[in-house]
Amino acid sequence: MRVWMVPPVLLALAGCGAGTFSYVQSAPPRPFPDPETLAKRLVAMQPDWPEPRVDCRQTGCVALTFDDGPGRYTGKLLDMLRRRDVKATFFVVGEMAAAERGPEHLRQMVRDGHQLGNHSWSHKQLTTLPKRAIRRQLRRTDDLVRQETGVRMRVMRPPYGSTDRRVAALTRRRGQAQILWNVDTFDWRDRVPAVVARRGARAGRGAVVLMHDIHRTTVKAVPELIDRLTRKGYAFATVTELYGRRPEPGRRYEDDLLGEDGR
Repeated sequence: MRVWMVPPVLLALAGCGAGTFSYVQSAPPRPFPDPETLAKRLVAMQPDWPEPRVDCRQTGCVALTFDDGPGRYTGKLLDMLRRRDVKATFFVVGEMAAAERGPEHLRQMVRDGHQLGNHSWSHKQLTTLPKRAIRRQLRRTDDLVRQETGVRMRVMRPPYGSTDRRVAALTRRRGQAQILWNVDTFDWRDRVPAVVARRGARAGRGAVVLMHDIHRTTVKAVPELIDRLTRKGYAFATVTELYGRRPEPGRRYEDDLLGEDGR
């Protein structure tokens, strides 16, 4: 008796026609994340308290801080700081961070190792606002930065340096220390790079230097300022690195910093 071999393909077709054949369809490949989504995922892995790069108790440090941005000149500033391996602290305004290239600049700050701080949503003087409005000013900026970078900001700077017991209590509840300054370059008033650099270079060991990255003249002044402070033997640190400890939430940091005379 002759035995006929039926090809498997024909059996499959027959089964399909009879309604008895079933198969599992493989899932389509997952698309590779776009660069922006990938950047968000990468920076989301940043710890709240990164390990300090420099021990400012052993090394003379200065903290460069920039308020009111990010703005149209922030990208140029970040590129320059990266080339010189200088870390700074950026106290960002929510409205600025939400506009145009703001989110991109936030992510670059985190990738490059800078520290982010809350400078309110719209730069209103917090001491003139009711508690609910103060909370909103801080919360909206916190939420935006967390959404764009994954970073929970642990420091803040009240606009105009204006604070009181209510602001201190609300920042304490949010887990943020109040960071002021002890070297003011007055770069918002005197838009001359050489003047800004000269004033900033008066900083001594442990100083916090106030500048604003929204001014083109300030960004132009930073390279000379870095050169002057480097010649004086100082290293550049974030404000948290400068203290050598985690800043206490709600506490106002200003007078307890080492002064301009280096003592």
